Amino acid sequence: MVSSRIGASLKAARARLGWSRETLAHHSGVSWSAIAQIESGRRKDVRLSSLSALAKALGVSVDYLIGSATATAPRLLEHRLLTYGSDEEYLATAIPFFAEGMERSDCLLAVTTEEQIGLLRDSLDDRADHVEFADSAEWYRSPGVAMEGYRTFVNEKLDAGAAWIRVVAEIAPESRSDVEIPAWSRYESFVNLAFASSPTSFICTYDDRSWPADVIADARRTHPVLADGGNAAAVNREYRGPEDFLIDH
Repeated sequence: MVSSRIGASLKAARARLGWSRETLAHHSGVSWSAIAQIESGRRKDVRLSSLSALAKALGVSVDYLIGSATATAPRLLEHRLLTYGSDEEYLATAIPFFAEGMERSDCLLAVTTEEQIGLLRDSLDDRADHVEFADSAEWYRSPGVAMEGYRTFVNEKLDAGAAWIRVVAEIAPESRSDVEIPAWSRYESFVNLAFASSPTSFICTYDDRSWPADVIADARRTHPVLADGGNAAAVNREYRGPEDFLIDH
């Protein structure tokens, strides 16, 4: 079986678990040298039995590894929440998140305020060229516009050959009215459905100096993972699946 995407997809899925090639070889039964050849692109013809073993070990589908556009893939989305009270806290998570993505050749996007874009650019310095930036005021005009924006971005990047996508996102301050806030909470919950099979990591950031406590509480209920400084992450015990959260909201 031949695919130009296999090597990149295999490497990305392995990296998500923090596994070395030796670890993947142990879990899959596929030799370390074969894995190295597949990831480097030197081995073009990969047996289906090897692909199946690798996919099973990594918890992804064969369709994901070969880059099938019609794949019905398992859950790949990582949807993290970062609440922060200072610029230092914000950067302490956002910068390592992007730096790790650069090492893995992930596609990187920051959708946030002009002030935060400036902070990110200054902290990344010459590495900022690896990140695409978008103004949250434009991106988050409405939940529908935001959802379509991410769908388009993710699909275009995957079609162009990206193996994984990383996004740091913050809802625009202009969307914080009492009328709009419930719709944005439902939007955050729906992201877990809309992008479940997308190889994408979101960090949704909330400045707890400006968001009301009830908004932060809903954010904790709509994000399965909590960002905890650097690249650390923890399972969110307060998370409620969309099937529960959306019924009540």
